[in-house]
Amino acid sequence: MAKESMKAREKKRQRMVEKFAEKRAALKAAGDWEALQKLPKNSSKVRLHNRCLLTGRPRGYVRQFGISRVTFREMASSGLIPGVTKASW
Repeated sequence: MAKESMKAREKKRQRMVEKFAEKRAALKAAGDWEALQKLPKNSSKVRLHNRCLLTGRPRGYVRQFGISRVTFREMASSGLIPGVTKASW
Protein backbone atom coordinates (compact mmCIF):
# COMPACT_ATOMS: atom_id res chain seq x y z
CA MET A 1 0.00 0.00 0.00
CA ALA A 2 1.38 3.36 -1.04
CA LYS A 3 1.57 6.27 1.35
CA GLU A 4 -1.46 8.52 1.30
CA SER A 5 0.79 11.49 0.60
CA MET A 6 2.05 9.86 -2.61
CA LYS A 7 -1.48 9.15 -3.79
CA ALA A 8 -2.52 12.72 -2.99
CA ARG A 9 0.51 14.14 -4.81
CA GLU A 10 -0.34 12.15 -7.92
CA LYS A 11 -3.96 13.34 -7.83
CA LYS A 12 -2.75 16.93 -7.45
CA ARG A 13 -0.52 16.51 -10.51
CA GLN A 14 -3.45 15.09 -12.48
CA ARG A 15 -5.63 18.09 -11.61
CA MET A 16 -2.83 20.50 -12.56
CA VAL A 17 -2.29 18.77 -15.94
CA GLU A 18 -6.00 19.08 -16.70
CA LYS A 19 -6.06 22.73 -15.60
CA PHE A 20 -3.14 23.83 -17.82
CA ALA A 21 -3.68 21.48 -20.80
CA GLU A 22 -5.26 24.07 -23.12
CA LYS A 23 -2.80 26.79 -22.17
CA ARG A 24 0.19 24.47 -22.73
CA ALA A 25 -1.16 23.38 -26.11
CA ALA A 26 -1.65 27.00 -27.21
CA LEU A 27 1.85 28.02 -26.10
CA LYS A 28 3.40 25.02 -27.85
CA ALA A 29 1.53 25.80 -31.06
CA ALA A 30 2.69 29.42 -30.89
CA GLY A 31 6.26 28.35 -30.12
CA ASP A 32 6.41 30.56 -27.03
CA TRP A 33 8.96 28.52 -25.08
CA GLU A 34 9.70 31.25 -22.51
CA ALA A 35 6.06 31.42 -21.39
CA LEU A 36 5.91 27.62 -21.38
CA GLN A 37 8.89 27.53 -19.00
CA LYS A 38 7.06 29.81 -16.56
CA LEU A 39 4.19 27.35 -16.11
CA PRO A 40 4.39 24.97 -13.11
CA LYS A 41 6.52 21.86 -13.70
CA ASN A 42 3.73 19.59 -12.49
CA SER A 43 1.43 20.87 -15.23
CA SER A 44 3.37 18.76 -17.73
CA LYS A 45 1.75 15.44 -18.64
CA VAL A 46 5.15 13.74 -18.66
CA ARG A 47 5.37 14.02 -14.87
CA LEU A 48 2.30 11.81 -14.33
CA HIS A 49 2.87 8.23 -13.23
CA ASN A 50 0.33 5.43 -13.50
CA ARG A 51 -0.72 4.13 -10.09
CA CYS A 52 -3.15 1.44 -8.97
CA LEU A 53 -6.55 2.98 -8.22
CA LEU A 54 -7.06 0.80 -5.16
CA THR A 55 -3.63 0.47 -3.55
CA GLY A 56 -1.58 3.24 -5.16
CA ARG A 57 1.15 0.81 -6.19
CA PRO A 58 3.35 2.49 -8.86
CA ARG A 59 4.80 -0.65 -10.45
CA GLY A 60 3.14 -3.50 -12.32
CA TYR A 61 0.29 -1.32 -13.59
CA VAL A 62 -2.25 -3.05 -15.85
CA ARG A 63 -3.43 -0.22 -18.10
CA GLN A 64 -6.62 -1.88 -19.34
CA PHE A 65 -8.02 -2.18 -15.80
CA GLY A 66 -6.23 0.68 -14.02
CA ILE A 67 -4.95 -1.53 -11.21
CA SER A 68 -1.68 -3.22 -10.30
CA ARG A 69 -0.87 -6.79 -11.26
CA VAL A 70 -1.14 -7.93 -7.62
CA THR A 71 -4.60 -6.43 -7.16
CA PHE A 72 -5.63 -7.70 -10.59
CA ARG A 73 -4.64 -11.26 -9.70
CA GLU A 74 -6.50 -11.15 -6.37
CA MET A 75 -9.65 -9.71 -7.93
CA ALA A 76 -9.59 -12.08 -10.93
CA SER A 77 -9.14 -15.12 -8.67
CA SER A 78 -12.09 -14.12 -6.52
CA GLY A 79 -14.24 -13.42 -9.60
CA LEU A 80 -14.59 -9.65 -9.07
CA ILE A 81 -13.57 -8.75 -12.65
CA PRO A 82 -16.26 -9.76 -15.16
CA GLY A 83 -15.07 -11.75 -18.16
CA VAL A 84 -11.66 -12.60 -16.69
CA THR A 85 -10.97 -16.25 -15.91
CA LYS A 86 -7.86 -18.18 -15.02
CA ALA A 87 -6.31 -19.82 -18.07
CA SER A 88 -6.19 -23.60 -18.21
CA TRP A 89 -5.21 -25.87 -21.08
